[in-house]
Amino acid sequence: MNREKLIAHLRALPAQRRIITALDVPGRQPALDLARRLGTGGGFVKVGLELFSAAGPEVVTQLRALDRNIFLDLKYHDIPNTVASAARRAAAMGASLCTMHAQAGRGAMTAAARALAEAEVPAGAVRPALLAVTVLTSLSEDELQETRPSDDTLDDAVVRLARLAWDCGCDGVVCSAADLPRLRAALGPDILTVTPGIRMPGGSTDDQHRITTPRMAVESGADFLVVGRPITKADDPAAALTAIAHHMENGG
Repeated sequence: MNREKLIAHLRALPAQRRIITALDVPGRQPALDLARRLGTGGGFVKVGLELFSAAGPEVVTQLRALDRNIFLDLKYHDIPNTVASAARRAAAMGASLCTMHAQAGRGAMTAAARALAEAEVPAGAVRPALLAVTVLTSLSEDELQETRPSDDTLDDAVVRLARLAWDCGCDGVVCSAADLPRLRAALGPDILTVTPGIRMPGGSTDDQHRITTPRMAVESGADFLVVGRPITKADDPAAALTAIAHHMENGG
């Protein structure tokens, strides 16, 4: 499936299935238990470094058996051959979305995009969308300058890296809602956007410096929302997911 068709396919999903629940838990069983508690409407779940390191690729297979789409958020950052091999493995596992750092560079992003375009996927699946991570939403302006001193502001870095990722064949980017207007102005409406740092009005900001509400994110142009604690720490995760989907569509 080419980039245009894949992005259209993902955008056509209903709101509740464009919410990605972050399974930031320390092991396989807590992840599976939480995935079950999301109910039938909880389509996408995020498998990040903590869970993948604890449970391995098998947890992806087990979550897919629960009818969950997988956002494999491992943020690849390595030489082109290694990143391409990892991307092929993500496709073979049946991931729907996978991530890499844009700062891995042109060669690595191009290699990963080409690998996914040619990768074999499980029956009934489509190849994963490749998302570039521009600047982590936990980073402040000062922290960005500490890690990579330059004349770029945080805003400049996000746009520059997103443009590079799109040119290299990535399908989209992971970015804060605050970055979306600049990205749309620079790159147009085609690029897929996945936005973390989502909190309901009045909720805790936790460790995210740049956060927004579901409705604000959608109005800014977000396609998918990544939500962690507001769902995973709720007494009723399925009800919390439904409430976020309602806010995503209607505000309030």
